[in-house]
Amino acid sequence: MNYAAIKKTDIANGTGVRVSLFVSGCTHHCKGCFNEETWDFNYGSPFTQEVQSEIIEALKPSYIAGLTLIGGEPLEPSNQRGLIELIRTVKQLYPEKNIWCYTGYTFEKDILSPDGRAHCEVTDELLSMLDILVDGKFVIDNKNITLKFRGSENQRIILVKESLEKGETVLSELNE
Repeated sequence: MNYAAIKKTDIANGTGVRVSLFVSGCTHHCKGCFNEETWDFNYGSPFTQEVQSEIIEALKPSYIAGLTLIGGEPLEPSNQRGLIELIRTVKQLYPEKNIWCYTGYTFEKDILSPDGRAHCEVTDELLSMLDILVDGKFVIDNKNITLKFRGSENQRIILVKESLEKGETVLSELNE
């Protein structure tokens, strides 16, 4: 897996001050995407153990609320496989910090379903460690700059743990 950037004090992609990892590779190719260069799976630099350690260290300060996975597309199956070790480590070392993930895939159809386009052998474990999932492709005709933490009105902010426990999608109050 490659990554495009790491922002160590990001306030745009989730609540609080966050560390954000922008992964490379996306097959959605949304019209009007803010990060087109990350569509290429080979863009950026290799996601090495050293890079993972850099992220773990950046999460250490108490003022950092958590980690955001963004892209590109973190839930492309090849990227899930590249991220799973990082997410396990973050949850082990920093259980109090939350993890947000942005995806163009749809939670119920593409991610949860064993037949979904984004579902692979690590998806269930990865989902179990996410706190918030912002799902849905960016749709330029639904663009709304007044929305919190999303770019178009079709995108949803989902409480992952609550959704998995209830067996139905639970939306965050941030959708309002």
